[in-house]
Amino acid sequence: MSAAGRLGAVLVVGALLTGLTGCGESIEPATPGDRGVAAAELAKIEAYSDVSIERYQYPTTTGDRDDRQNWADVYLPPGEHEPDSVPLVVLVHGGGWESTLGADVFTALARRLAERGLAVYNLEYRRVGAGGGWPTTFKDVAAAMDYVPHVQAAVPMISLDDAVVVGHSAGGQLAMWSGTRHNLEDDEIGAKPEFRPVYAISLAGTLDLRRAVRNGNPRVPKVMGGTPDQVPGHYASVSPIENIDPDMPIIAMTGTDDTVVPPAMAETYVQAVHRAGGTGALVKFPGVGHSGIVDSSAPTFPQIIETISRAAYRAHRD
Repeated sequence: MSAAGRLGAVLVVGALLTGLTGCGESIEPATPGDRGVAAAELAKIEAYSDVSIERYQYPTTTGDRDDRQNWADVYLPPGEHEPDSVPLVVLVHGGGWESTLGADVFTALARRLAERGLAVYNLEYRRVGAGGGWPTTFKDVAAAMDYVPHVQAAVPMISLDDAVVVGHSAGGQLAMWSGTRHNLEDDEIGAKPEFRPVYAISLAGTLDLRRAVRNGNPRVPKVMGGTPDQVPGHYASVSPIENIDPDMPIIAMTGTDDTVVPPAMAETYVQAVHRAGGTGALVKFPGVGHSGIVDSSAPTFPQIIETISRAAYRAHRD
């Protein structure tokens, strides 16, 4: 498809955007015909058809590791690039923190973003049923994030000052949490990060773990090591709605037909960001379910790509 055709395919599909408050420039999702930062990059798509991919094994902090799971694939646009010139997007897949799904679900998204001239870090981690759960899953994600500077040392084109983290479902929780680890107490999992993103995007993310338990989500107590009453400190430490950083702009995208993570969770989270003085946008896709929001064949997929690209290029520009 031509660059013009791709631009024409960027459909809002009735997306609803909340009013933005707080400091910083707003990061609204793209609309048809937009000629902003990301739209300017569309002209380069054809030149980035040959994406390179390399796998990195990151060290863990648990005293053991699993080479089948403790890795990240790095997608890069072809050609020569100046040091610190290529914006970075970190992807954290979902799947209920369970081993059924893996990072390969984001292969299409990672490639498409790299085609736009972005570097993509698609990370894998141990999950429930494959050696994960509390605290391993969270330690793995923190370790994978903290390995990014080592990747940048090997690939100097990557810029670390303006990274965007994106997560779907359980990955949405992990993504939002990863951007606020610098606020954790020293004895909490993931504290004192060596790297952190400056923007976060949730795709049907589980942004309130206590509420998810009240809604009957059986996967949350499994990964958290118990219910909120049994291990309240775990929830306080990693639940995104309890760890909002108003200095980190966010976008929460959700489908109105999502029965796994109801759209009300995203709505409440964005409202909490606004109350904290932060910048947040809410986008709803009418008729879209939980998995459909990341389906590469869905009509909403171009807008997902466009929105992530806009955030990455805007962060890099700012």
